[in-house]
Amino acid sequence: MTLFPSHPFGKKIQEQDVLKDMARCRCWEDKYRYLIQLGKALPTLDDTLKSETLSISGCESQVWLLAQEKKGRYYFAGDSDARIVKGLMALVFIVAHGKSQEAINAFDFKAYFEKMDLLEHISQTRSNGIRGIIEKIKSL
Repeated sequence: MTLFPSHPFGKKIQEQDVLKDMARCRCWEDKYRYLIQLGKALPTLDDTLKSETLSISGCESQVWLLAQEKKGRYYFAGDSDARIVKGLMALVFIVAHGKSQEAINAFDFKAYFEKMDLLEHISQTRSNGIRGIIEKIKSL
């Protein structure tokens, strides 16, 4: 897939980096700004890759997810029309990108988001969207 975009998540930006950065945030607004920064680092998907078959349901925003398997490892790209959702997607990619299906399925996404104290601060539809992304990734 030649249009599959590259991003720093799971490579240059790792789980421990984001947990440390989130711990430095003094309030929800700081975390919100940090999520938006992460989302900006996620490249926009080419319109030809945005089809209904790649969309994630359950979120009020439009969300697209691409997955590519190479030698037992999964690589992800995605996009959303909402900046905060794009940042949340980046958080998922940080821990799932380049991992095996077994590692992805074994990872405790709920505990990961709880460590960052995020889920109680986002809307129910955004929370549903993140769950949809995680379920899609785990079902590959």
